[in-house]
Amino acid sequence: MIHRERLHAEGVGSNERALQIFSQDYEALKQESLESGRLFEDSCFPAQPPSLGFKELAPHSSKTRGVTWKRPTELTESPQFIVGGATRTDICQGALGDCWLLAAIASLTLNEKLLHRVVPHGQSFTDDYAGIFHFQFWQFGEWVDVVIDDRLPVKDGELMFVHSAEGSEFWSALVCGCEKALSGGSTTEGFEDFTGGVAEMYELRKAPRDLHRIIAKALERGSLLGCSIDITSAFDMEAITFKKLVKGHAYSVTGLTEVNFRGNRERLIRVRNPWGQVEWTGAWSDNSSEWNAIDPAEKEEMNSKMEDGEFWMSFQEFKRQFSRLEICNLTPDALNDDSLSYWNTIKFEGGWRRGSTAGGCRNHANTFWINPQYKITLLEEDDDPEDDEKACSFLVALMQKDRRRYRKQGQDMHTIGFAIYEVPEEFQGCQSVHLKKDFFLRHSSCARSETFINLREVSSRLRLPPGEYLIVPSTFEPGKEADFVLRVFTEKQSETHSSDFIRVLHLNLTDRQTSGYKVSLTSGESQKDGSARLGLVEFQILWNKIRKWLGIFRQFDLDKSGTMSSYEMRLALESAGFKLNNKLNQVLVARYADQEMIDFDNFICCLVKLEAMFRTFQQLDRDGTGLAELNLSEGCLSLLINLLIICS
Repeated sequence: MIHRERLHAEGVGSNERALQIFSQDYEALKQESLESGRLFEDSCFPAQPPSLGFKELAPHSSKTRGVTWKRPTELTESPQFIVGGATRTDICQGALGDCWLLAAIASLTLNEKLLHRVVPHGQSFTDDYAGIFHFQFWQFGEWVDVVIDDRLPVKDGELMFVHSAEGSEFWSALVCGCEKALSGGSTTEGFEDFTGGVAEMYELRKAPRDLHRIIAKALERGSLLGCSIDITSAFDMEAITFKKLVKGHAYSVTGLTEVNFRGNRERLIRVRNPWGQVEWTGAWSDNSSEWNAIDPAEKEEMNSKMEDGEFWMSFQEFKRQFSRLEICNLTPDALNDDSLSYWNTIKFEGGWRRGSTAGGCRNHANTFWINPQYKITLLEEDDDPEDDEKACSFLVALMQKDRRRYRKQGQDMHTIGFAIYEVPEEFQGCQSVHLKKDFFLRHSSCARSETFINLREVSSRLRLPPGEYLIVPSTFEPGKEADFVLRVFTEKQSETHSSDFIRVLHLNLTDRQTSGYKVSLTSGESQKDGSARLGLVEFQILWNKIRKWLGIFRQFDLDKSGTMSSYEMRLALESAGFKLNNKLNQVLVARYADQEMIDFDNFICCLVKLEAMFRTFQQLDRDGTGLAELNLSEGCLSLLINLLIICS
């Protein structure tokens, strides 16, 4: 974990320095294949039935029976990576229903910069072809470089998954192979994996009153906007409505404006159908009479910026005709237009662990407080002349990591969500805040996710007055384990803090000073000369500590059973003078708890070893900065001491 954080600090995990997934180096593997004269075969995602999936795609299922794996060079005489640039019309659905991936991949072609983040330049079936390709995806807070071979699953002579309409073009089929390797599963997830953005979805029949303002700001920020009409049965797919809209198709939203129309302001929205020639024929369509009632110069300006497949319609008609709107909010690094206004983005990483930080939702009052807590400070209200309310707009997105990998074992996504609380006045301005059970019993949340749901990500758009707030992400039930990424997108600059990012917040060492000299503690409270024996004074110090710790243990042994709940470990350690972050708390509970209970022996061992490790660190942190720089000798000595502590 520490190594990963250092890599992130050095820029590894950004799109410019994507992390090598499975430790596969594309250039090295390609060179190795060229030198050996053998086409690359990916051992991490082998051309075998289990790689296709599970349930209906499991080995021996009817959909996968008879599948063979072939390279593009075996499917056509002259395979091409991309023919004449990547476009939406390059892409067709495969033999299996993977329209979610079809729509997500197709969205890439609308933004060339986004496309080439995912599909790096310089790949082909001619120059230095070695049967190896690579693509880059956003996965749980970092960009990863995924290496694959070009063996594709074929059944009855047809590629099983997404492929190109041009029979000799294979970029989309290979991207699909990578996404399958990463276990994708919905259009929204595909959008996020390809862009690193945060997706929102609105049911247009329940749209918020300020939806037009949300759309306008999203367009200003270069967000990807898509809309669609729901289908009620398989017969509805691609059915054309009376006014020439296609059900089940993914349309793009490309513009929003207002015009003077018959003495009133009329709000119009521009929509694009990139899939075909079928266009809207209702009001404000290309040849409708409404255009005759507006200023000719205004009409000329609006239509001069139109592209093929684009059309205008009234905003109210848009909400009636379409079923849902999806907005993928992009991070600043995904945009290349300096005139765009950007979201300010913040990312936290954490985890829920049984017995220490998996407290469940607010329904579970006794354990909710142990969940990770993240503080944000909203500094400035929105700049919106139409809005009288002084509030800050922001997005919160909670994503659980790697859960799809467990679906093969019959496990589904956890049900997740979050709650937001205003930081009480006595804690405002503090760097670290972890509120206790009493606070949550007395106070209600000021905002929360719309629902707890078993999706990979839960996101909500919120507005709150400027101030300090605490976000508490959780699973619905306590005791559910998972890692997560929490992202916050704010319109204005904001400040953040997470106790997870503070290595040591506080250590009370007042009782370590006695008779004018300090006693160094190691794993066995040994004498300062290293003799591993306790003198009388040292024994008295140790005995006083044990008596103090016994009092703390009894305080948290609520049922007088001789054990205390691991959920109380954080409070007990704070009473002993240690205020630890979530990661350290998780490690200690995993080491010293048995079935979520901690007995007195393990509690004492934990405290003795904590003191020893903290003392070792303080001796190395000579300037008291909270950081220690070690030379080789000091590093080896520190490692040996800590190994003795851990193993004793």
